[in-house]
Amino acid sequence: MPYIMFSLSSILRNCIHGAVITHAKQTHVQILIHGLTHNVTLQTDLLLAYSRGCLLNARQVFDRMLERNMHSWNIMMSAYVQNSMFHDALNVFDEFLNSGMKPDHYSLPSSLKACAGAGDVSLGIMLHGMVVKLGFECYIVVSSSVLDFYSKCGKLNDAKLVFERLSWKDSVAWNSMISGFAKTGLHLEALSCFRNMLQNKAKMDPMTVPSLLNVCGKLGDVTKGKEIHGQVLKNTVLYYDTVINNSLIDLYSKCGCLCDAKKIFYGMKNLNLVTWTTMISCFGVHGKGDEALRLFERMKDMGYKPNRVTLTAILASCTHSGLINQGKKIFNSIRSSYGFEPSMEHYACLVDLLSRFGCFEEAIRLINGMKMVKMIPSASVWGALLAGSLIHRNIETGEMAAHHLFEMEPKNASNYIALCSIYDSRGMWKDASRIRLKIRRLKLDKTPGCSWTLIGGKIHPFYQGNSSFCVDKKTRETLELIIRTPLLVHSEVHSYLSL
Repeated sequence: MPYIMFSLSSILRNCIHGAVITHAKQTHVQILIHGLTHNVTLQTDLLLAYSRGCLLNARQVFDRMLERNMHSWNIMMSAYVQNSMFHDALNVFDEFLNSGMKPDHYSLPSSLKACAGAGDVSLGIMLHGMVVKLGFECYIVVSSSVLDFYSKCGKLNDAKLVFERLSWKDSVAWNSMISGFAKTGLHLEALSCFRNMLQNKAKMDPMTVPSLLNVCGKLGDVTKGKEIHGQVLKNTVLYYDTVINNSLIDLYSKCGCLCDAKKIFYGMKNLNLVTWTTMISCFGVHGKGDEALRLFERMKDMGYKPNRVTLTAILASCTHSGLINQGKKIFNSIRSSYGFEPSMEHYACLVDLLSRFGCFEEAIRLINGMKMVKMIPSASVWGALLAGSLIHRNIETGEMAAHHLFEMEPKNASNYIALCSIYDSRGMWKDASRIRLKIRRLKLDKTPGCSWTLIGGKIHPFYQGNSSFCVDKKTRETLELIIRTPLLVHSEVHSYLSL
C-alpha cells in the first residue's frame, strides 16, 4: 500500500499542463479503487493537479477533504487568485481563519493579491498588521506583496513606506512602485522611480516596460518612449514580448507616430487579440477608418473573434472617419455575429457617430431603444448626443441631452458650458446668461485645456492664462503679430522667430 500511495502521489505531482485533467482523473479513479480517498497527502496532490486545469474539480476535492493541511488551503487560495476569482479566494481565506489556523508566508501573498483584486482595502491593511505581528516582514515575497497591495489600491504613501523598508529591492518591488505611480497619474514620479531603479542596478524586465511606455504615451513624450524602445531592441527577451510590442504600438499611436506603430505591428511574430485591437484603434484615432476596417476584416480572416473592446475600437474608428453605414452595420452585427448584447460603450460610439453627422432622429431612436434591452443610457451616451448638438448648433437635442447630464453629473462644468455655447451660437443671450449664472451659483470650475511641447528633453505644458513658460512673452508677441497682419508672408514670420 505505501508503494501504491507513493506511485499515485508521484503521478499527480508530475502532471504536465497539457494533460493535467486526463492524468488527474485517471489517478483519481485509482485512488477510489484502492480506498485511499481520505489520505491527506493524496488528496492534497489531487487538489494541486486539478487546480492547474479545472477549478470546479479542485473545489469538489477541497470540499470533501475531512482534514486539510496548510498546503491544501494555500493551493485553493492561490488557484482562485491566479484565475482572478478574488472574492472566492477571500471566502476561502475567511474559512481558513475560522478554522483556527494561522497564515504562513505562502498564504499571505495570495491573500494580499486577492484584497488588491477585490478592492478590499480594510482587510489588506489588517493582513499587513498580521505580517508584522507574525514576523514575516523579512520574507521578500511577503513584503513585496504588501507593497503591491498598497500600490494597486492607490495608497502610495503607504507603498513608499514599505518600499523604503525593504532590505533588498528586486525588479518586482520597483515594478510595483512604477505601476502605482502610473495608475494614479503621477507620471513624472513613475519616470523618476525608473531612473532610480537603473541607478540601483536593478534590471528592466517584461513587467517594467509596459508601465513605462504607458506613462510616456500619456505624457506625449515620444523621445523618452524611443529611448525605452531602444533598450527593448537590445534585449531578446523583451524584443519578442507580445505585451511590450502592444504597448509600443499604443505609445506611437498616442504620440501621433502612425508609421512607427505600423512598423511594430507588421514586424511582430506573435500577435494576439490585443495587438489587433490596438492597431485598429491606432488607425481610427489617426482618421484612417478605411484601413481600420480592412484590418478588422483581416483579423477575422486570421481566425480571431472580436471581443467587446475590439468592437468598441472599430466603432470609434468609423466615428473618427465618418463611416456611418459601416458603423451601423458593425453595431447591428454584434448580437447576430458575435453572440452578445451591445455594451454601453458600443451605444455611445454609434450615438456619437450619428450625432456628429447630424442624424439626430436616428440617434434619439437608438437611445430610446436602449430601454427595450433594459439599459439606462449613461452619461457617455448623452454626452455624445450633446457634443453632436454643439457641432450642429441643435438646440432641441442639445437641451435634451444637457438636462439628462445635469441630473447625472451635477458637478460637471463641461455639460453646462456646452449648452451655453449652443445658445451663444444661436444668439440666445438670455438663455446663455441663465446657464452662466447657474455655473456661478454651483461654483463650478472647468479644468483648463492643456497642450505641451518637448524642448531639450523637458516637457513644457501650456494652460489657458498660464504665463510661466520661459519664452511665453516672445510667443505672445509672435501670435499678436500674426493676428495683426494676417497676410504676413511666411518668410517674414520665420525671420521674426529667428531673432
